[in-house]
Amino acid sequence: MTASQRRAAILDVLSTSPLSVSASSLAQRFAVSRQVIVSDIALLRAAGNNISATPRGYLITPERTGILHQIACSHSAAGTRDELNAMVDCGCTVLDVIVEHPVYGQLTASLQIASRYDVEQFLSRMKDAEALPLSMLTEGIHLHTVLCPSEAVYAHLKESLRSLGVLLSESV
Repeated sequence: MTASQRRAAILDVLSTSPLSVSASSLAQRFAVSRQVIVSDIALLRAAGNNISATPRGYLITPERTGILHQIACSHSAAGTRDELNAMVDCGCTVLDVIVEHPVYGQLTASLQIASRYDVEQFLSRMKDAEALPLSMLTEGIHLHTVLCPSEAVYAHLKESLRSLGVLLSESV
């Protein structure tokens, strides 16, 4: 199999998989190293393919329906579960987390969290890796891009986060 054939096959796997696919599983499937897969994904993205890297692996970014909003939050690492659960319980998908780093500027990490199961998987990976949330780089202050089914749901989400004490106040 040539490199271009492998990239076409990777694209096919991602296009037909309902779940994200890890670089390690793709490497095993195509008998190459994980780094070769990472390079292949970079080339596929450069060619215009809409591939997202999530904490669970790669996926073709689905067509989005709903309303995109960014919401500013602030909490300790211990507040992560409650914050994310509040978002998915409202019916929103947490697309990413964004922090403002003093050296690198804006850092954005794709999350693609849409359910409590996704929240638990994300937190489990953080625990296993002994990692802290990205927001700990900014004393807990961060943004999330959320996809909400309606403006009413977004208003409900803001109220839920406000009642948890994690919505960053506009009066700060």
